[in-house]
Amino acid sequence: MSRKLGTVVKYAFLVFASILSVFPLVWMIIAATNKSVDVIAGKLTLGVNLVENYKNLVSLQPVWSSFGNSCKYSLLVTVVALVISSMAGYAFEVYQSKWKELIYTIVLMTMMVPFVALMIPLFQMYSSAGLLNKAVGFMLPSIATPLLIMMFRTGAKSFPREIIEAARIDGLGEIRIFFQMFMPVTKSTYAAAAVVTFMNAWNNYLWAKVIMSTDQTQTMPMLISNLISGYVTDYGMLMLAVLITTIPTAVVFFALQKNFVEGITGAVK
Repeated sequence: MSRKLGTVVKYAFLVFASILSVFPLVWMIIAATNKSVDVIAGKLTLGVNLVENYKNLVSLQPVWSSFGNSCKYSLLVTVVALVISSMAGYAFEVYQSKWKELIYTIVLMTMMVPFVALMIPLFQMYSSAGLLNKAVGFMLPSIATPLLIMMFRTGAKSFPREIIEAARIDGLGEIRIFFQMFMPVTKSTYAAAAVVTFMNAWNNYLWAKVIMSTDQTQTMPMLISNLISGYVTDYGMLMLAVLITTIPTAVVFFALQKNFVEGITGAVK
């Protein structure tokens, strides 16, 4: 009897936790179909104002150009960061040097420096270099982060050294070993790193606000900020913009979730 009661309590808790997790998304979808006054009133049923909210949104803000900018910037950051950070993590683990651990410790210590403290000198440096309102300026601070380097070094620890030695004996160069052997074997680490990097780049608001100052270069988080910066906020239109912004990150996560946990733990498949 007590065992059955424990099972019932466990499943009841899981159902409750699931409802709490899903409710914000459901509420966002419902709010996107209602008028602002209905959202404020707490209406929890689907409305008929979705098309009107969409028309108002695209008439006030460059939604799809901002969406395209976010996609472009996030994909570029993800691809470049994966290549550079994986090379760094692989090198820290595979190659030997008396300065290796010291340099790696310094790299990890940079995680303690808040990015906000770096924004002003970075802005001045990028402004002098003519990188304002350019994708390169958005990308550079994110292409080699300590977190990604640490993830790839952890993945490289599980990569069999015998494979590397055998490849060297067969005449493969270091570049070919990395691209043809290390990358395919550690695909779960790449998947986890891709999810983390894409989401961080997609949701990056503060640096995008600093480096991108025109409507032609703004991203979706900047667009959402513009919607709530006026005297009156249309919450139905706002929730529709948030819903559109959420879709790519959800697609990326669910597409790569199978390998996400394995990649975080450094598993090699």
